[in-house]
Amino acid sequence: MKKLINSVETVLQESLDGLAAAHADIVALGPERKFVHRRELNRNKVALVSGGGSGHEPLHTGFVGYGMLDAACPGQVFTSPTPDQIVEAAQAIAGDAGVLFIVKNYAGDRMNFEMAAEIAECRTATVITDDDVAVESSTHSIGRRGVAGTLIVEKIVGAAAEKGADLAACVALGERVNARTRSMGVALTSCTVPAAGTPTFTLGEDEMEMGVGIHGEPGRRRVKRAEADAIAAEMITAIADDLAARAGSQALLLVNGFGGTPTIELYLMYNAARRMLEGRGVRIARSLVGSYVTSLDMAGCSITVSLLDAETAALWDHPVHTAALRW
Repeated sequence: MKKLINSVETVLQESLDGLAAAHADIVALGPERKFVHRRELNRNKVALVSGGGSGHEPLHTGFVGYGMLDAACPGQVFTSPTPDQIVEAAQAIAGDAGVLFIVKNYAGDRMNFEMAAEIAECRTATVITDDDVAVESSTHSIGRRGVAGTLIVEKIVGAAAEKGADLAACVALGERVNARTRSMGVALTSCTVPAAGTPTFTLGEDEMEMGVGIHGEPGRRRVKRAEADAIAAEMITAIADDLAARAGSQALLLVNGFGGTPTIELYLMYNAARRMLEGRGVRIARSLVGSYVTSLDMAGCSITVSLLDAETAALWDHPVHTAALRW
């Protein structure tokens, strides 16, 4: 295993110190590095808190800032943050408008955020993301997994919160965006968790995992390596059919790298996915390409399609200033 680390035990702490130092104008660390929060808090609006296992950077800590999250709780690599992390984050940033938890549909994340909601001495509500169409349940989830679509929910609901939407409105919006968002991924290689030191799974030189999860969980099936157009066609077919996307629909298309895929390949996949959606009569109104919801060093990508209306398109366009997204 070759990693740019000092020790397995200090990977997360040192990475968080680097994030806070590099983006000191945007974020700060909570006590004992339990959470990352906005440097300038606005306690007059609904506060958004998310989190999950580390190893998916920039999700979630890279999305803390104006227009997105108010705080993010990083667990150890591929491990949910603990309830005390979540409680401390919520209480540190909460105002009278309350706190919204945005939680990916994984058993550990849901359990710990639910416990935090019961303990926290502030008003809370929760939105669950479950955009992965690859499998109906997996190693870590009951029901569909929450993956790259989580970023879209955080961005659109974050904009609404900045504009003054109340807690109930933020919940309804988050649920609506999640319901109109679908994702699917493919892995060309495994990821390697630092503490394990070996790949999570093994793929032959001519194999890929279709529908892989962001922790390296199995997908729909292991298949022979194919050309990019064929890979994109299978993913877009699964996504568009599940969304029941009609001709004339407007959509946001996100092509997300898993950490080990060059940008040149991500844009190639975007082009393939765009052509296939447009062939179905779906107009790509907004786009995002890059590595935003990663799986350490895994080679591969995911495709996410989120159907837009006038309100959600305008909220997507709302200014954002975070470590990973700025416009």
